[in-house]
Amino acid sequence: MCGIVGYIGTKNALPMLLDGLKRLEYRGYDSAGVAILRDGTLTVQKKVGKVVELEKITPEKSFTGHIGIGHTRWATHGEPSDINAHPHVSNDGSIALIHNGIIENYQVIRTKLEKQGYIFKSATDTEALVHLIEEMKKVSGDLETAVRLALRQVDGTYGIAVVSSKEPDKIIVARKGSPLIIGVGDHEHFVASDAAAIVQYTRQVVYLEDGEIAVLTKDKFETKTIDNVEKIKQIHEVTFDIEEIEKSGFDHFMLKEIMEQPETIRNSTRGRVLLDEGNAKLSGLRDVMLLLENAQRIVITACGTSWHAGLVGEYMLEQYAKVPVEVEYASEFRYRNPIIKPNDVLFLISQSGETADTLAALREAKNKGASVLGICNVVGSTIARESQGGVYIHAGPEIGVASTKAFTSQLIVLSLITLLIARQRGTMTIEQGRIIGKELLNLPDKVQTILKDTSEIEKIAEEFKETSNFLYLGRGYNFPVALEGALKLKEISYIHAEGYPAAEMKHGPIALIDKNMPVVVMATKDSTYDKVISNIQEVKARKGRIIAIANDDDDQIHSLADHVIKVPQTVDMLSPIVNVIPLQLLAYFIAVKRGCNVDQPRNLAKSVTVE
Repeated sequence: MCGIVGYIGTKNALPMLLDGLKRLEYRGYDSAGVAILRDGTLTVQKKVGKVVELEKITPEKSFTGHIGIGHTRWATHGEPSDINAHPHVSNDGSIALIHNGIIENYQVIRTKLEKQGYIFKSATDTEALVHLIEEMKKVSGDLETAVRLALRQVDGTYGIAVVSSKEPDKIIVARKGSPLIIGVGDHEHFVASDAAAIVQYTRQVVYLEDGEIAVLTKDKFETKTIDNVEKIKQIHEVTFDIEEIEKSGFDHFMLKEIMEQPETIRNSTRGRVLLDEGNAKLSGLRDVMLLLENAQRIVITACGTSWHAGLVGEYMLEQYAKVPVEVEYASEFRYRNPIIKPNDVLFLISQSGETADTLAALREAKNKGASVLGICNVVGSTIARESQGGVYIHAGPEIGVASTKAFTSQLIVLSLITLLIARQRGTMTIEQGRIIGKELLNLPDKVQTILKDTSEIEKIAEEFKETSNFLYLGRGYNFPVALEGALKLKEISYIHAEGYPAAEMKHGPIALIDKNMPVVVMATKDSTYDKVISNIQEVKARKGRIIAIANDDDDQIHSLADHVIKVPQTVDMLSPIVNVIPLQLLAYFIAVKRGCNVDQPRNLAKSVTVE
């Protein structure tokens, strides 16, 4: 989950490292550090806190050099501190290493090295690896071989970059379970855990696979396996622009990404809705349509917000495609020895395409003979590459840690998949398909009407900003929306919030209801509307404070709710896309009014690449 960036070439490395680290802060912001090589001298500077704190103590004129590596940390082993920050340096001071991942057997390595006289300064697992490389270099004599020998002794995951003052013309990088890309320039090369760190310098990238190691010099890169077998790598082109990872005048990335949703929804549907046929076109599923048509069970696995999207997908697919669907937490999937059969189809949802738990679920399912299909945002990500097929959501880079536009784009893709499978299986009529297709195309305008005036939501946020607890209720398609709304509030405002099926409230949570409890209710006019109105009345009878998400033409709701946020009506299966928008905004405004760091909430990182 940490951010890695490195440079080797003819320019001064430090400005590019610091710029890259700032763009990677969504991956971790506990501490940051750099290592610069100049004239055979290794200089390391690191600091607890955000990259700006490192920048203050690292003036460019004092840290010049054409080779360097940088790191921004999300702490796993050892609290955030100057000592635990990366890079870590070997005992002889010649080797510096940065690392994303977890070395699971670090304690065994550390104990062995301490007996050999190595001195450890930090509480991190990473320090064990840099000292092990130093020890292996005594055996091998060169840095590349030392790194390969060391990694053979490591259990766990890693994306690493290593430099040495004794071989000051190269960077050694390697990957297992943590993403790394190589950027290819003119007499220069880059390494990064995310293309966002280097896209302003080069669009030409190479994706490292698990078990691969690369040696970068100014003029070339060589890729091998850990076992020293040469690999020929293909160069890919990064498609997004630098403007997409800038705030563009917004106070926060999260607000920018909320406001982008009319366009990202449009991008997710563009060219994919066949309105006359009442069908969808998804090229990434073309080769697996027979599998989808004959699937006896579909399993959707994901984490966090993507898991909530999967729940909505379950409702869609079971209603229209008439196929049994199970939604699994990826973090639990492989640890309970799941029953997977060869004719099962697994959809794996991950914004980054690098989520460690979801990737582990993919590999477990493949080992058991199932077909695995990805729903990802990041082109060229590991899940996208290892899946047999899938669909990109085309939401563009999402920098805010709390997912917004990726969630609605995931729902768009799941609705398109539902349309495609249901029409293929003959469980949806052409007229039903046309109605859904038309509503999909109308969604950008409907979302835009919500975003056009957010003043009512801001007023509600002001009233409830000091509240300690929230309850979110929904039924049917909108139960997962209640879960997502509660998660957003928890993530960025640190207010305790829970999402429940509205009918389950009286089986326990109703005990929490009093005059101090705000209850956000999904009360749009769908098949469960009358039941939801009854649930609202149960809350009102106990003096709960109702915030209702309701349709524009609902006049009844004002007599029942303390606050009403109006949204346009759409078909039931697409209502979560419309209804979640005000919940994203409510969480955002409450967090801002509480003085919280919206884009970088405490203890969280964007891409969870460790288990």
